[in-house]
Order: sequence, then structure tokens, then C-alpha cells
Amino acid sequence: MTALTGPTASADHIYATGLRNQWHPVVPSDFVAPGAMRKVTALGEQWLLFRRSDGALSMLADRCPHRGAPLSLGKHLGDRVACWYHGVEVETDGTVSSVPGLPGCNLEGKKLVTSLPVREIGGAILAYFGDEKHPEPAELTLPEPLTDPDVDAILCYAEWNGPWRFAVENLLDPMHGAFLHHESHTMYDGDTTAKFRIRETERGYFFEKTDQRGVNFDWVELCRTGVDWVDLTIPYPPSAGPGGPFGIVGMVCPVDENRTGVFFWRYRRVQGWQRDTWRFLYKTLIEERHWQVLEQDRVMLEAMPADADQRENLYQHDLGVVRLRRMYRAEAEAQASAS
Repeated sequence: MTALTGPTASADHIYATGLRNQWHPVVPSDFVAPGAMRKVTALGEQWLLFRRSDGALSMLADRCPHRGAPLSLGKHLGDRVACWYHGVEVETDGTVSSVPGLPGCNLEGKKLVTSLPVREIGGAILAYFGDEKHPEPAELTLPEPLTDPDVDAILCYAEWNGPWRFAVENLLDPMHGAFLHHESHTMYDGDTTAKFRIRETERGYFFEKTDQRGVNFDWVELCRTGVDWVDLTIPYPPSAGPGGPFGIVGMVCPVDENRTGVFFWRYRRVQGWQRDTWRFLYKTLIEERHWQVLEQDRVMLEAMPADADQRENLYQHDLGVVRLRRMYRAEAEAQASAS
């Protein structure tokens, strides 16, 4: 069975395509209907998402163990996939169950295709990407807003052309809200000057303004709980309905070196009729405005040169980004040296 991170994976490659030995979001759950399969790219590799008719999901390397043909071009057989090229059948755990051209050959009964552990939460598929030394999935603690029954979260997904790190760094940069998103319906208020601090937590760190709270995009928390995610809140006026501040849980998928899947769960603490009111307001009014904000992020990040983080002059507002880069770079180097 081929590991995702082989012995030749360099720190630069890992840094460019995503850290291993942790969970990552892949695509929204509804991208793979019951009884269907879908080819996806994640961490620079090709994968096949395979869903049985009962809803059970599997994620396999998109590579037939016989001649390397894409399994995604094959046939869904209910509990296994048959390669189109020579009919080799592979079960959802990566075991070759049948070689129709030569029954009883030594491929049968062997696990020859990588199969990743998967979880589904909040309408998204998460997968664990390990290497040969860390095949067992890391402990996963899911974001509280996605598991709390008193919180209603709505997933928004998009794909952007740019490095995955740029998308995470954008979230660890609260000050951009007062400039890039100044014309939005939620981030028009507050000072355009601020001082920031890093506050450590058991699961990551806060990057927050020291002189303003509850006015704009004033803080963000990076959480590392088996999967990397951020949490932030933006104040909402009473006209936006019940539920208090508007929260966002954000994750990213490193599709490859130059493409990123972004996952944003918009959430509020609402129950009963308030949940219905919140969802109605979101779908009829708020969602379009939020897409406008995301579009501003997309345009800016896609316009940045690939070496933008190599030719900078940073200042105090960038402490959160600097901390993030050092942490990710150190992990990439550690993973490369251990492979």
C-alpha cells in the first residue's frame, strides 16, 4: 500500500501541498451522492471518494494496483469499484477482491490501494492523511460550533487559485477586514488602527486586538485539534435576526500547490423558531452579502504572486501570520526528516 508521503518528500513539497499526519477537509458531503463516486485532488494527490447506497463513505487512492489506471473511470459495483481497464475489483478498504482476467492470481486478497480514514461533520468530508510511520489516524476533536445542538451552522464552500497557506494567513489577519471589507454590511465600523497580541491556548492561539473588541473582525483563534481550524465572530445588528454575534469556523484543503478548497461554516446560537428565522434571513438576505465578502478575499488572494511571502516588509499586525508560518514550516521540516 502506497503512503501519501514517501521517503523522497521534501520539506518544501510538504509545505507547498499540506501537512501530513493530521485531518483535512476534502469536499462537501453532497459532492458524493449515495451510490456514486467522485474523483478529487487533495494534498497534491488524486483520490476517489466512493459512497455505497447506504451512505457509507470510503476514500481510495485513484490508482488501480494492476497498471495504475484511474479507478474513478471504473464502475461502481455497490460495495467495490471495478477498474475500467482490465476489470480488477477493489473493495472500499483497498483490498483487491477479484481479478476477472486471471481468477486466483496473487493480487487477490491483498490490500494494495491506499484507503484513508474519513469522517463527515457539518456537511463536509474530513480525511486523515498519514505517512508510513503514522498510518493510524490522529485524535480528532471537532469544532464545538459544529457539534453543539444549540448552534446552527451553514457550510459555504469555494475553490480558489492560490496556495493553501495564503488562505489560512488571510484568516489570521483580522486587520484586513477594516480595509478590504470596509464596504461590507458587517465590517464597516471601528478603528483602522490597532495593536495586536498573541494569546496562547491549550489548542492553539488567539490573535486579537488589544484596544477593540466586539466591533469588527477583532480576533481570531487558531485551533489545532487533529484538524486545523479557525474560529472568529463578527458583531451583528438586531436587524440580522436572533442569535447574537455571527460566528465563522474556517478550514482549508490544500488541493495542490496552487489551488485551495475553502470551507466556511457560518453559525449562530439559535434554537426552535429562532433557528428557522435565522435560516430564512440567511438564505433570503445575508448569504448573498457574505458571498460578496468572500469574493473580495478571492480576488485579492488570487492576484497575489506565488512568491508574495518571500518579498515582504512586515509589521506588528503580522505577528499572527509570522507565528503561523514558523509553526507550519517547522512541522514540514520535521515530517520530511522523519520520512
